[in-house]
Amino acid sequence: MKNQILKDTIQALMKASDETGKAIWRALAEELDKPKRRRVAVNLSRIDRHAEEGEVVAVPGKVLAAGSLSKPLKVAAFQFSEGAMEKISLAKGEAMTLTELLDAGVEPSKIRIMK
Repeated sequence: MKNQILKDTIQALMKASDETGKAIWRALAEELDKPKRRRVAVNLSRIDRHAEEGEVVAVPGKVLAAGSLSKPLKVAAFQFSEGAMEKISLAKGEAMTLTELLDAGVEPSKIRIMK
């Protein structure tokens, strides 16, 4: 694995899982640890369909701009396309990295993993 940011993100998620005992951080780390071609890519339309307003969504991969977002959501992912970032901010939502989500102190039971 050559991407240092990816390595650091996986290590931070694993450490958080070990320290807190919350399985969600380990699940996100394990999904990110897959080869790039097997990592998930989720369209905004799918996030919009399956998430409720005000919910926190975690994507262990990339968020793509296909579709639209009709409600304000907090979306955390390893990567975002430029179009996805624009559409999330237009919907009054918030885009953040997985490490920012970890640092935000969001209760793990309030996070929905989207694959």
